[in-house]
Parts: sequence; C-alpha cells; structure tokens
Amino acid sequence: MALKADRTELDVDISFFYNEGTATRGGIAIIDTVGSGAAMDQARAKVKYASVVPASQPVGILLNDVVNLDLTRQHINWHKDEVQKGGKVTLLKKGTIVTDMVNVAEYGSTVTAGQVAYASSGTVVGQFSNVGTKPTMAVGRFMSTKDDDGYYKIDINLPMASE
Repeated sequence: MALKADRTELDVDISFFYNEGTATRGGIAIIDTVGSGAAMDQARAKVKYASVVPASQPVGILLNDVVNLDLTRQHINWHKDEVQKGGKVTLLKKGTIVTDMVNVAEYGSTVTAGQVAYASSGTVVGQFSNVGTKPTMAVGRFMSTKDDDGYYKIDINLPMASE
C-alpha cells in the first residue's frame, strides 16, 4: 500500500485516463508525451508514471490503483478504489496525503519536515524526493519525517511554479 486513507482532498481532477500498464496509488503522475486532450472525455488526455525528465510536468497524485484484469472472469474491486487500465483516474492537485513512495535512498538525503517535495528524477517512477533543482518539479512540502511504518505526510499543491 503506497497511500494511506488519512488524507485531505481539496482539489481533484477526473479528466485524465491512465493507459501505461498497472500502477499503485500514491505516486506522482505526469502528462503522457503522446498528447493531451482538452475535453473531459477525450482519449488523448493521458497521464502516466515516469522518471521525470526536464520536459515533464507533474499533474497530480494518483488516487486509484490501476489494474489489468480479465473482466470476463472477475470484477473491479470498488472498495479498493481500483480502475481498469485505460480508464479514468482521480488525481489529487491540492490536499494532504500520507505515502511511502519517497525516493531518499538514491540521493542519500534524510527528509525533514518543511522541505519542498519534488517529483523524483531518479530511476524509480512516480516517487517523491526532497532533492530537486527545477521549480517546475516541486509538487508540495513534506509535513513530517518518516514514521515507524515508513510513511511521510506531504502537503500537495499543484501546480507549484512555472518556468
């Protein structure tokens, strides 16, 4: 589990599809480079987890688990907030989350409360980091250090900055 239920949702976006395989909730989604649509149900409005590159823009925090099930044999578990691959996902743009998707091992840096939370540009996709140089990669602020279960409380505020 990458996202605990202890969260505050102030602003969510339901206009994007996730078609890039399966994903666990709690990480940072970026706009798919293939294209993006402006209308609510336009199929080109896609997001994905990816190693953040300079051209990428964090869009929101994924609030659903994306699964790839044979729907003729089993059904989506709505109680787990699952979404079938290719379906609409919920993205948190403003609020507070508690997640363990933080990449500090790659940078060797300890998170302290109050630090800016960035989209990780490391090898692990969709994760947070306390190391970043570009303002456009900032997604919020760490509100705690790691707890006993390995989770961090993060205040999300997207979009943070522009270049």
